[in-house]
Amino acid sequence: MRTSRFLLLAVLMMAVPASLFAQFGVSITIAPPALPIYTQPMIPSAGYMWTPGYWGNGDEGYFWVPGTWVEPPEAGLLWTPGYWGWGGDAFAWNEGYWGAQVGFYGGVNYGFGYGGVGYGGGYWNNGGFYYNTSVNNVGGVQITNVYNKTVINETTVNHVSYNGGSGGITARPTAAEETAMHGQHTPATAMQTQHVHAASTNHALLASVNQGRPAIAATAKPGEFSGSGVVAAKEAGAPYKATESKTTEKAAANKTAEDKATENKAAENKAAATRTTENKAAADKAAENKASENKAAENKAAATRTTENKAAANKAAESKASENKAAENKAAATRTTENKAAATKAAKPMARPTADSSKPTATQKPASHPATTAHAQPAPRQPAASRPEAAPHAQPASHPVTTAHAQPAPPPAKEAAKPEEKPRQ
Repeated sequence: MRTSRFLLLAVLMMAVPASLFAQFGVSITIAPPALPIYTQPMIPSAGYMWTPGYWGNGDEGYFWVPGTWVEPPEAGLLWTPGYWGWGGDAFAWNEGYWGAQVGFYGGVNYGFGYGGVGYGGGYWNNGGFYYNTSVNNVGGVQITNVYNKTVINETTVNHVSYNGGSGGITARPTAAEETAMHGQHTPATAMQTQHVHAASTNHALLASVNQGRPAIAATAKPGEFSGSGVVAAKEAGAPYKATESKTTEKAAANKTAEDKATENKAAENKAAATRTTENKAAADKAAENKASENKAAENKAAATRTTENKAAANKAAESKASENKAAENKAAATRTTENKAAATKAAKPMARPTADSSKPTATQKPASHPATTAHAQPAPRQPAASRPEAAPHAQPASHPVTTAHAQPAPPPAKEAAKPEEKPRQ
C-alpha cells in the first residue's frame, strides 16, 4: 500500500517541471547558514542508506535537520538530497526524492558520498546495495556487500549550503541530472517526514540557538535524538551572523506579514464589495419581482372590478329594459281595454229604429225619411216610387247620433199620388 502511494505521488511529481518544485516549500530572503562539520554515525544494519543533514526553515527561522540512516522505500532507489536555490527574489527549498538515478541537488557538497554531483557512497546490484566504505561508516556491522573506492570531490569544499544568489554555488544540472530530474520520483518516506517534524520542534536545533553548530548533527536512525547513535557537530561551517540574520529575518517576516495583511485586506474589501453588489442586485431583483407581482395583482383586481361592474351594469340595464317593457305592455293593454269598453258603452243606446214605427219617440227627431200616413191602407203593388235622396251632409245611419246634436231632417219630398181607397168589405 505504501509503495502504491509513493508511485502515485511520483507520477504527479513527474508532471511538474523541476523549476516549480520550490513552490511547494518555503521561500525566504535570507540565505541558510553554512553546513556544520560532523562525523557520520555507524550504520544500524545492512539495507540502510545515508541521507545527509540540511538546514530547514520554520516560524522561528532556520533549524538543523540531522543526517540519518534510513531504509529506502524499495530496492533499486537512490536518494537525491533537497537543496536551497535562489529564485531571483527569494530562496526556495527544493524537496529531495527517491529515484533510480541521483538527480541535481544544487552542487551542494553534503559529504559522505554526496560531493555535489551524483552519489559515491554505493550502488545497487541484483537487489542488493553495495557500500563504499571510504565514505560510509559501516563499523563492526556485518555487511558483505562492501567495497572501498576513494571519492574525489570535484567541487570546492566550503560548506556553502545553497545554490545561486550572493555567495551561493553556481553549479547547473548536467544532461544526466536533467534526465533524472524528469524521471520517476518517489517522495520521502514516512520515517523521513517524522524525522523532519521532530527536528522542527526541537528548540536546540534552531540556528539562532546553536549558532550553526547543532548538538544533534546526525543520528543512527530517524527521530532518535538521544542515545549512543547521536553525533554532535564539531564546529560550524562558517561564522554565524546571528544579529544580521536575526534582524534581517525579522524584517523579512514583518514585510511578509504586512504583504499578507494587505492581500487579506484587499481580498476582504473585494469580497465585501462583491457581497454588496450581489445583495444590491438581489434586493433590486426582489423589488422588481414584488413590483411586478403588485402590478399584476392590481391589474387583475381592476380587471375583476371592471368585469363585475360591467356585469352589474348589464344586469341593471336588462332589468330596467324588462321593467320598461312590462310597463309599456301593461299600459298598452290598459288603453286597449279602456278603448274597447268605451266603444262598447257608446254603441249600446243607439239601436237602429224599426221600419214600422209610425212616429218618432219623444226624444227622437224626425227621421230623414218621410213617414207614412197613420192609417193608410196598403196599396196595390205598383212600381216603387223613387226614394228621396239623402241630404247632402247626412251622417250614416250606422253611427248613432246623440239627440243633442241630431241634424234637422231635410224637407219632405213631394208625396206621390195616393192610390184610390177601396171600400172596406
